[in-house]
Amino acid sequence: MSSITILGLSGNVTTPSRTATLVRATVQSLAEKTGAETDIIEIATVAPHLLSALTRATISPEGEAILRRIETADVLVVGSPVYRASYTGALKHVFDLVGFDALAGKPVILAATGGSPLHGLVTDHQLRPLLAFFRALSLPTTLYAVESDFIDYRLASDAIAARIERASSEAASFVSATALPSPAPRLAATA
Repeated sequence: MSSITILGLSGNVTTPSRTATLVRATVQSLAEKTGAETDIIEIATVAPHLLSALTRATISPEGEAILRRIETADVLVVGSPVYRASYTGALKHVFDLVGFDALAGKPVILAATGGSPLHGLVTDHQLRPLLAFFRALSLPTTLYAVESDFIDYRLASDAIAARIERASSEAASFVSATALPSPAPRLAATA
């Protein structure tokens, strides 16, 4: 499956970032299961190329290349820190520039980080509808981690590690199932 590409897109606007750590760990877990190539984009590091364009028509060549990486990946891991009960505006702006049909049918693992368990449903109530607009296939297991799940921006929670394992296993199963050739049509029995 080495022709598969997994892209982690982290909506963090500062570095270091717990969100980027969560996204990176998920991408790595999925890559170990599939042998896929990986790529990570952190909004904090690519912001000058993406956030300065109001439309796709006005984006720089560097920004266009970043959008193409997002659009051509086979699997996405999309994560965001929670700001004011939702994903970051910077992440939303990036999705405002992504082509409408580019993500159709792509499997996506959703992830978020926050300061409190009270925002744990942001993946289902904010990120899932965003990706549904693009007709992407948000996988069932989502990831949400709070500050206490990290030590010095490294994951330190067995519960989060278990959820990463489950989410990446779901994605790997999806990738394996869709990579299989279609079965030959069955011939109708004749009497």
